[in-house]
Amino acid sequence: MSKYITTPIYYVNGEAHIGHAYTTFIADTLARYEKLKGEDTYFLTGTDEHGQKIEESAQKNSKPTQEFADEISASFKNLWDEFEISYDQFIRTTDESHKIGVQRAFEVMYAKGDIYKDFYEGHYCVSCETFFTETQLVDGEFCPDCGRSTSIIKEESYFFRLSKYESALLKHYEDNPDFILPRSRANEVINFVKGGLRDLSVTRTSFTWGVAMPESIKDDKHVMYVWLDALMNYVTALGYGTTEKDMRYWPASVHFVGKDILRFHAIYWPAFLMSLDLPLPKHIGAHGWWTRDGEKMSKSKGNVISPRQVANAYGVENLRYFMLREVPFGQDGDFSQRAFIDRINSELSNDLGNLLNRIIGMSGKYSDFEIDSVDVLKYHKKEIDAMNVALDSLDIFMENFQTNRYLEELWKLFSIGNKAIEEHAPWVKMKDGKKDEALATVALVANILAKASIMLHPIMPHTTNIIADALNFAISHKSYKELVAEKKLLKLFNIKPVPPLFPRVEEPLMPEAPLAQPNITKESIKAAEQSLCEDDNLIEIGQFFQTSLKVGIVIAAEEVPKSKKLLKLQVDLGEGKPRQVVAGIREFYSAESLINTQVCVVANLKPAKLMGMTSEGMLLAAKDEDGLCLIRPEKTKKAGTPIG
Repeated sequence: MSKYITTPIYYVNGEAHIGHAYTTFIADTLARYEKLKGEDTYFLTGTDEHGQKIEESAQKNSKPTQEFADEISASFKNLWDEFEISYDQFIRTTDESHKIGVQRAFEVMYAKGDIYKDFYEGHYCVSCETFFTETQLVDGEFCPDCGRSTSIIKEESYFFRLSKYESALLKHYEDNPDFILPRSRANEVINFVKGGLRDLSVTRTSFTWGVAMPESIKDDKHVMYVWLDALMNYVTALGYGTTEKDMRYWPASVHFVGKDILRFHAIYWPAFLMSLDLPLPKHIGAHGWWTRDGEKMSKSKGNVISPRQVANAYGVENLRYFMLREVPFGQDGDFSQRAFIDRINSELSNDLGNLLNRIIGMSGKYSDFEIDSVDVLKYHKKEIDAMNVALDSLDIFMENFQTNRYLEELWKLFSIGNKAIEEHAPWVKMKDGKKDEALATVALVANILAKASIMLHPIMPHTTNIIADALNFAISHKSYKELVAEKKLLKLFNIKPVPPLFPRVEEPLMPEAPLAQPNITKESIKAAEQSLCEDDNLIEIGQFFQTSLKVGIVIAAEEVPKSKKLLKLQVDLGEGKPRQVVAGIREFYSAESLINTQVCVVANLKPAKLMGMTSEGMLLAAKDEDGLCLIRPEKTKKAGTPIG
């Protein structure tokens, strides 16, 4: 049975970051795993190059749009080639064959009555290439996905009858509970569909950088909407609409996507396929975001991690191992150099690398590097049985993309090997004249390393090839079948000494990231508001005097954009330079009403940040069911007068 595995096609408005690398690593790992098992496997990745955002990015960089797209697309491809990603095709949406396939799909949908022309007016986010309803916006203006301002656009458009497929989609989710993995992600999609689907605008007239309309429709002022264009890559890569040369791989085994684009892949894409009378993919695998300092990485925040920088510092295979081991599939993960270093030192260096070094040393000392499995089952049936139990459990974890559990289970083999050496102590056996038993323990560990290296190969292909070469065999479907599936043992061989695979890392090899801004959420704003109120807990008098309260004069005030609750104040505390205080009081006071009024300020708080702005104090206020009011001096006092 053939397997078809894809990453999303990456948008070319910026360089690849570590989140892109994670998606590509997990897809590459699954593709290598299937090929190792002998499956006919096709692995696709590539770049998404159309849309208004690309056109605008090219203009900002003073480059023709195609030239800009060429450069960024090449940066992705070059990085994946440096990382030895085993893709079978790197597709670009500017490929002529892709454009032809998209145009053919449009014609099929149009002829079926699933595409029609009308006018659209709504709030449009250029960054997300998406329209939103008034109720979906934040504060009536901002995109619910990226937080940027939307603009109202009215234009002629062709629409896809997404609403027509609402019931069919819900039935598919019900009949195929593993369509969306992990299953915890399915509810958000199902609830979105149950809320009612609106027909989807699939063309634009406000920009020109996109796939042209089919000649048969003769409407040159329209170009295809980026999501219809982009999603079709999964079948145009196989020849849909042109040669059909590789359509035998369809339907896809899994589309790996980030959770932010799950809706497009789990709702729009299946509906498009239903309209085209094509089978739906087996799985949509939605992974979480990689964060840094608890935040989603973005160029605007300055906290993007370059995968090339990490690979240059620590090695690409160490990076692959860390990312696939660190986080359960579907959950967010936070990149930490300390956690990275700990895994290199404890798991890769101590558990795996040291085990290989130990048997190389013992075999060289006891048998001139010759290893023979002839007595392994005689003396180590218990360890062999435990090893086989662990090996037999691996497949289900990979099938469900649980690479962290896969590696956790695989690492049991190294525990078995290290424990066997300690328990059976070959050096003692040699002294006692029990050479056969000593050499059987060395051969046991060699077999553990051989079988483990085969199963680790999809994740660390270069490293495991070094291990296999040291053990005098090659990792392939043949060795997988013999050593793992059929549970055979290594034949007589001579082991080759190799340098340590994983030198210990003592200090971080990259500079730390700049401090990221904290996310501003409803909960954090509510907490900030609540912090304005007095606390009922009893304290000692000494604790009270640790707090510095001062009278301040508000000399300037303004509303904080994108917030209905925050005001930014400049408060004179008699220090020569005013303090900036960000307060959640906009619902109760206008900025103008506060200027030249007095307030009471907690003056010795550590500076905090709200929505990226430093706040150097906190106003005292009281709040009950009638609202909030600021605490003020009864009579005018000089700025900086102590309270207490």
